[in-house]
Amino acid sequence: MYGDEPSVAAVYAAQVFMGRGTAQVLELGASHGRDSLFFARSGFRVHASDFSSAGLTQLRQAVNAAGVTESVTGEVHDVRRPLPLADGSVGAVFAHMLLCMALSTEEILGVAAEVGRVLRPGGVFVYTVRHTGDAHYGQGRAHGDDIFEHGGFAVHFFSRRLVESVAEGWKLEEVHPFEEGELPRRLWRITQTKPS
Repeated sequence: MYGDEPSVAAVYAAQVFMGRGTAQVLELGASHGRDSLFFARSGFRVHASDFSSAGLTQLRQAVNAAGVTESVTGEVHDVRRPLPLADGSVGAVFAHMLLCMALSTEEILGVAAEVGRVLRPGGVFVYTVRHTGDAHYGQGRAHGDDIFEHGGFAVHFFSRRLVESVAEGWKLEEVHPFEEGELPRRLWRITQTKPS
């Protein structure tokens, strides 16, 4: 759907992660792995997780073809469950458009708590979400909790209040607006750091 080039958010995140001396990245919702592959090619060790085993199969094929097999591990995982990683075991977490899937606010806050648990003190979380300024917000079938289904795809559109709730107890460094794809989709790229 999005091609093989990395997302602009991943390019930004790699710069942030490098600037902080982070060697390991956890990507949540890696899909077929275009961003995981980019992180690996940029010198990071990557642990990629996704709900879809088919996506991770594509990722493994791409990783093998690129010759970075040693740099990437993959795991099928539903983010509504606890992350299968130890406390404080990673330096950075990246999630492109995962948190704006059809997750309830409670589930989103649960994911954020798990990210905070597995991050080291001073670790950084970069994620992107569609927000309430997007053209599809309020369109299609309403499911409540700012979730709207359009074209068979349900999205939880983030308000600024939800961003601040996700960042509670963290240092919220940046909420950067950008656009991607058709319409275009309107997103925020959020950078937040776990307190040291």
